[in-house]
Amino acid sequence: MIKTILVATDGSKQAMKAVDYAVGLAGQAGASLLVLSVIDRSFLVAQTIHSSATPTKIRMPVEEYLKQAAEKYLGQAVAAGAKKKVRAKKVIKYGHPVEEIVKEARRSKADLIVIGSRGKSALKAAVLGSVAFGVIHKDTKVPVLVVRN
Repeated sequence: MIKTILVATDGSKQAMKAVDYAVGLAGQAGASLLVLSVIDRSFLVAQTIHSSATPTKIRMPVEEYLKQAAEKYLGQAVAAGAKKKVRAKKVIKYGHPVEEIVKEARRSKADLIVIGSRGKSALKAAVLGSVAFGVIHKDTKVPVLVVRN
C-alpha cells in the first residue's frame, strides 16, 4: 500500500508534469505527498543575480534566488495537491540531487519516488548522467516511477 509519495521537482515543465502525475496518484491511493527540491551547491559560484531578475527587485546571492524560486514552484505543487484534497508537504535540500532524493526517501519512509525523465539540466545530463538515471540506479529499495514527456 502506498502511504507516502516523494516527488522530486526542479520547477521545469517536465518536473511539474511529474508533480501533476504524483498528485493524481496520491489522490487515488489516499497517500500523502512530499514535494522535494534539491539545490545543487556544487555548481554555484559566489555571484549575485541582477536586481531586475529577482522578485524583490534587489541584488541577491544566486543560492537565495534559487531558494526563492524553489519555494514558488513547491508552493504551486502543494496548492495542486490541495485542489485534489491531497496532503502535501514541501522540502528543500542542499547537495547532490541524486543523493538527497534517495536520502529523503529513506528518511521520510516514502513508498514511491516520482520523478520527471528530464529537468532543467539537459546539458549536465548529457555529460554527467541525469538525475532520474541516478535515482533509478542508486542502491535504494524504494520503487521509482519516471514520468516521460
